[in-house]
Order: sequence, then C-alpha cells, then structure tokens
Amino acid sequence: MTPLTTTPEPQQVRGACPHDCPDTCALVTTVENGVALRVQGNPAHRHTDGALCTKVSRYAERSYHPERLLTPLRRSGPKGSGRFEPVGWDEALDDIAQRLQAIAARDPQAILPYSYAGTMGLVQGEAMAGRFFHRLGASLLDRTICASAGGEGLVQTLGGKVGMKVEHFARSKLILIWGSNSIGSNLHFWRLAQQAKREGARLVCIDPRRTETADKCHEHIALRPGTDAALALALMHQLITHGWLDHGYIERHTLGWEGLRERALQWPPERAAEVCGVPVQQIVDLARAYGTTKPAAIRLNYGMQRVRGGGNAVRAIACLPALVGAWRDPAGGLLLSASGHFPVQRAALQRPDLLAGRAARTINMSTIGDDLLRETSPGFGPKVEAVIVYNSNPVAVAPESGKVVQGFEREDLFTVVLEHFQTDTADLADYILPATTQLEHWDIHTSYGHTDVLLNRPAIAPVGQARTNTDIFRALAARLGFDEPCFADDDLTLCRTAFGDAVDFQQLLDQGFATLNLPEAPFADGQFPTASGRCEFHSARLAAKGEDGLPDHLPNFEAFGSSTQFPLAMISPPARNFLNSSFVNVTSLRDIEGEPLLEIHADDAAARGIASGQMVRVFNQRGEYRCKASVSKRARPGVVNGLGIWWRKLGPFGTNVNEVTSQRLTDMGGGPVFYDCLVEVATLPEGA
Repeated sequence: MTPLTTTPEPQQVRGACPHDCPDTCALVTTVENGVALRVQGNPAHRHTDGALCTKVSRYAERSYHPERLLTPLRRSGPKGSGRFEPVGWDEALDDIAQRLQAIAARDPQAILPYSYAGTMGLVQGEAMAGRFFHRLGASLLDRTICASAGGEGLVQTLGGKVGMKVEHFARSKLILIWGSNSIGSNLHFWRLAQQAKREGARLVCIDPRRTETADKCHEHIALRPGTDAALALALMHQLITHGWLDHGYIERHTLGWEGLRERALQWPPERAAEVCGVPVQQIVDLARAYGTTKPAAIRLNYGMQRVRGGGNAVRAIACLPALVGAWRDPAGGLLLSASGHFPVQRAALQRPDLLAGRAARTINMSTIGDDLLRETSPGFGPKVEAVIVYNSNPVAVAPESGKVVQGFEREDLFTVVLEHFQTDTADLADYILPATTQLEHWDIHTSYGHTDVLLNRPAIAPVGQARTNTDIFRALAARLGFDEPCFADDDLTLCRTAFGDAVDFQQLLDQGFATLNLPEAPFADGQFPTASGRCEFHSARLAAKGEDGLPDHLPNFEAFGSSTQFPLAMISPPARNFLNSSFVNVTSLRDIEGEPLLEIHADDAAARGIASGQMVRVFNQRGEYRCKASVSKRARPGVVNGLGIWWRKLGPFGTNVNEVTSQRLTDMGGGPVFYDCLVEVATLPEGA
C-alpha cells in the first residue's frame, strides 16, 4: 500500500481512525489519481473486521468538505464577527512568532496551549507541540475534559488504565454495560457482546438514559446520574451477605478487604434503591447474577464519571471483579480503558526536559471559562495573554460556555487556532491555520478499547495549503530560534520514537498494526501494576493526602431533589452521529441527526405543558439554551437528556447544552462534572 499515489489505477492505503473512540479502527483509503474515493474498515484487522461507524465512513466527505479551510486566515473584523482575510503562511507565522516572543519576554506562562483529542495520534497530538511549548516555557495544560476522574480511579485501584482484553467479552456469560451507549460509541465491542448474547450471555445496561444499547439488552437499570457508586456498594453488600465471594482471590491478590467489607455493609439494597431511584429487586437480582455467573465482565465507559464522585464511582466498580475472582478467567473482569498497557515513550516524544528546570504552572482545561477571565495574581500567576488551540473546540465543548465565550472575546487575548473548519472557537481567533486531516499525514496510535498499535500513512497530499500540526510547530520553533536537534525530527521519525524498540515498527509498516504481547488473563494471578501488586480496595496514596482511602458514594454537587428552583437532573450524552463536536458540520450526518434535542419523560413534559416538537428553554443559574423537546421513553422521570455537542452557531439560538453545565471538578483527577447539573425546562412564549 503506497501513500500519496497519483497513478490512474486505484490504490489502497492503510491508516487509522484518529477520533476519540475506544475502537481505534484500522482504515483502508482507496485513492485514484491522488484523490481519496472512499474510506473503509480494514478487514485484516481483527478488531475492525472491515466495519466502520457511520461517522468515519464519511471521512472522505469530511476531508473534501466545501467549507474546509484551505488557506491561513487573519481576523479582519471584530472578535466573534467571523470575518477573516486570506494571508500567506510566512506572513502569518512571522506575526504569530513575533507576538508570542513579545509575550514570552514578559512571562512565557502567559501563553497557554489548549488541545485534546481532535486527533488521538501521538505525533499530530502532543509530540512536536509538546516540544515547542516546553521549550517556550508556556503554561502546561491539564487535559481533563473527558476521562481524568475515571482514569485516576483506575490508577488508584488497579494501578493503571488497564483491564481485560476486549476480544474475550465474546465468551462472557454476563456482561454489565455500565455507562456506555456501545451501539453509538463502541461499535466493535457491541459486536462482541452480540456474539456472547447469541451464545447465551445475559446483557444488562446500567445508564440513566434508555439508550439504543439499553433497547437491545435483556435488562436496563435506569439509575439517577451520579449514583453509580451507591449501586456498586449495594452489589458488594449482597455479595458479602450471600457468600458470593472468592475468598482465595481476595486474600492473595487484594489490599484493604476488611475496610471495604465494613463500608459495603453500610449499603443494603434498600438504601441504594432510594438513592439510585431504582427498584430494590433490580439490585438484588443483579447482585445474584453477578455473584453466581461465571465468567462475568463489566464494560465501563466514561459517561458515569462526569459527576462529583466520578473517581470514587469508578473505584467502587473496579473493586467488583476481584471480589468474585472474575479476573481468573480471560472472559471475566472489567474494561474501562486499555491505554495503560501501551509502552508509549511520551518523554521522548514531548521532551519535558526542554523546560530546563523551569516550573511552569498548570491550568485545568475544564476551567478555561474562569481562567481566561482571571487577572494576574500571586495565586494564579500571569494573566493569560495568548492561547494556541489545536485538536479542540473549547467554545463548544468546555463547560459553562457563556464564560468561555467571554474569555475568548477579550480584545487583549491573542488566539491562534489550527483547524479543518471555521468552528465556534475559530470564529474568535486572530489567526486560523489550516491543518491536515488524517488522510494527509503520518501518525501512530494507541487505543483505549483494544491492545493494538496502529500506524497511519498519508493517503493523499495535503488539500489546499493545509499543513500538519507538526510542520506548524516546527516552523514556529525555527522563527523563535529554537535550534535543538529534536525540532528537525520529521513525522516518520516521531512515529518510530513513539514506542522505541517495544513495538516492531517494520510490522507496522508492512500491515498497519501490531498487537501487544500481553497475557490473555492479565490479573489471573494478581500482578496488578500497583505498588503492592494487588487490587487496592484501600489506596494508601489517597489516605496520605488526607482523602478517604476506600471508595464511597459522594452525592452530586447538584443532587437530585436538592433544588425546587431547578428540579430536573440533566445529562448531555453525545448525539449518535457526532463525536463530541466533530462531524457536526458534515451535512449528511447533521441531516440524519436533525436538530438539537432535549429528551424529556412524558410525566415531566405533562407537568410543564410541553409537547414533542415544541421549542423549549433549558436553564439554571449559569445560563440557558433553547432547543426542541422530544417527549421520549429514552428519558427517565426527573432526568432530561440534552444531546450534544452541537456547534453553538449551528444551534437555533447560538448556544448549546454547555451553556448550563458547571466548571466544578470531580473528586479526583480534576475532571468536569458535565452530568452533575440541575436545570428547569419551560415552554417558550409565543414568538420568542
């Protein structure tokens, strides 16, 4: 498979899906005369098996989109006007470098990078960008917006973001799909779950929303948002009182059992049922099934950790497999993320040594709304004077977006955005730099849903004047006089650097993917990557910080029933045809999705005089947004589902669901609490 072909005969080029999804699919792009005709799943890759989601199957449409940015742009009107003029690359880069140099002369920490998972690639993500910002001495970014609470919960319990191999779910006899709409967000796992179901496995979906996945499972447990730890502790209570425990595994391979036992016995099913808003019998039956079915497996996802107690909830759930000895079988255990299995050489890629002993401050990306509005102070440090945004769209995706907009609207904030399209954030930029898509550059990928490394070859030449992220940061480094040899590394060198000798790079070149050499049942004999080598029910590291060493249920900041003014809990799961804010501007996908919707239960709608198809306002003390109501069985009583994440400017009133979400942070990991949010919903006055 030869990249960048211009031969008249169709060629196929291997690649990898770059998007924030656990499947990390292997791609095959068909190219003729230098044009990508179609993007398909690679049938030779067992996890992809030739199948792609609807979104990524339209990737060629996205790359050749008529609104694709093809030349650098400089702002020519007021901030937020969306008015720009074309500018040459040299002129743009010269001016950007001069502006950054002037700010850095005062204090380089006044410059902030802002990026996340617009690509999951190790090269076009944080490789050359990391080198540039470390050498500059800019503020560091704590990249928390998706998974940090759950990731920290896994680290504190299992020792890392590790778990069972996804392929073994096909042999499980009980699968708890916990906080995951797998049909929409984890398609290839869902195929394995369906295979297990055909062979007699029982599937249980645990989710506040009746998702498409819940429709296809044997049972749906519609608990309230933020009550997952209470459910997990009640399951433990039943495992203990009925003797459904693997005492041998607990004794040899866990730490802190007596304390966890005492904690769990405080959570009989009746207490948890009241907190979770589910029938007692559902909890009792689920515990019996989990305690007596072997092998039992849990597919956990990150939606359930976007609440105050998200880290504790993941800790509690991650304790369950050790209690019943599920780890003994390859088809038992738990999977939230597999990313900790990958031996990535991040320091070699990102070169934190280039800080040269400087102690740069760290800003949490989830509080960007507040932080862009802060003045210089001893506690905060210098006011943020420049933001370089790449692989992210913070104006759409960050919480409490009214404040995010205010921050980016500052006339004294210099903003550069590397993008494919003129997003909500790009509208507020001083410069927009056209970036390449996955079809146009080299990259290398891990996965958080399976254990294969994937290599992405460029299939076509960059469209228009688009440049890779790495090229842009190399060019800025040169203009700032950064002459360290690492800034001369090309993208293929960076791909080789990512894993060093730990992965056979020739195999990646030859077939596009390589499988990590891991045990089939990684924790059958313990050997967890914790300090003790055991599954740590009690975390000494948390206790040393004065925190509770045992998992517990922490009520939401905005707990259900705590406000008469805002009586409805709101979650904001992704719309099925979008991926966070990506693909929102792909017309064929937006046509399928329709328009921004709020799903509301019939009882809650009737109490407010709301009918399906009616425009409503969703509001709280932070702001409001307007969308169309859908009276739906997918919403449980007392909880509304604001499907996201639409670009603000593509919504009916220039806002989106994040207008009402909070900048408060989770119990551990500093993550956002998107699903810890109380609102009220009301009809709009006639003519509003």
